[in-house]
Amino acid sequence: MNSRSSNQHPTSGSRAAGWDFLTNHAHVLICVADDPGIRLRDIAAAVGITERAAHRILSELVEEGYVLRERQGRRNRYQVKSDLPLRHPLVNGREVGDLLKVLSGAAREPSQST
Repeated sequence: MNSRSSNQHPTSGSRAAGWDFLTNHAHVLICVADDPGIRLRDIAAAVGITERAAHRILSELVEEGYVLRERQGRRNRYQVKSDLPLRHPLVNGREVGDLLKVLSGAAREPSQST
């Protein structure tokens, strides 16, 4: 039988079920880096998790110092601490900012010719 499950090879624009190359923590971090005034419900929708899970992840990032949270009126504003180290031994010596540069558009910048 040659049929394959639809989640083995996702089509363009669809989400793969079961796993991803990045953790939800990384996805939340990217959301906050892209929009410091983002709401929890928008983070949850973008990442594909519940608001409760988004709140838990963001709180963990704040507690560990990777994100600063500041109350502005009725909303929160966030700042990613890009100079902090990534946590896994495989990326020893790399910082959060290195990851964000790759994932948040540095690859979309026009190349410089020399």
